[in-house]
Amino acid sequence: MEVMAGRLVSRILEKLCPHRFSWPHSGVHGQDYQVCLICGTAYEYDWVTMRRVRRLESPVSLAEINQQAGRGNERQC
Repeated sequence: MEVMAGRLVSRILEKLCPHRFSWPHSGVHGQDYQVCLICGTAYEYDWVTMRRVRRLESPVSLAEINQQAGRGNERQC
């Protein structure tokens, strides 16, 4: 029950978030994406049209983001 309530709250917050996006990144598998700096929702990014295409259902892992940012060895807070 707690998991379902957590998902419901998460979905509501996603709808209410004003979304402030990071610069587009390329994932390990070549997929380009942007992440909201407020809620953490990831969106596929198209470099040709320079727009976000769709919300990614399986967002990029934090370890992958840290690796691309050159922070792979830093301690997580």
